[in-house]
Amino acid sequence: MRRIETLWGSDWGTPQGDELDVLATLVEAYERAHYPIDLPDPIAAIKFRLEQEGKDYRALIGVIGQRTRVYEVMRGARPLSLNMIRELHSRLAIPAEVLIQSGRKRTRRTSRPSRERSTGAAILSPLGLTDNAVESL
Repeated sequence: MRRIETLWGSDWGTPQGDELDVLATLVEAYERAHYPIDLPDPIAAIKFRLEQEGKDYRALIGVIGQRTRVYEVMRGARPLSLNMIRELHSRLAIPAEVLIQSGRKRTRRTSRPSRERSTGAAILSPLGLTDNAVESL
């Protein structure tokens, strides 16, 4: 880092400028590998852009729908549609890759029916056994 600071401001095409370019590229690759930055949540990105422009949710009316649709989306009750993503990308210059990702955190189900049981029941039912009989096996 000290070497980069020393070389900072070097002219392009000079040996010092080339060294600075190589070192900056190496630092960028290191940071990308060791300190990745996740994409922001789509709703958070929309709020941030509105804040940057000094606007509120009313600025989204006509961009993603009527007033009730805007509030549903901004509350997270309704996902962004493809048309909404296109409009937000073109009018607010929010990267499409940020808007495309799911805004909701998905949780895994903690209990699921056992596959063996359902498969066993499917195999034994043609033999005339009921679910209760299969369970007792």
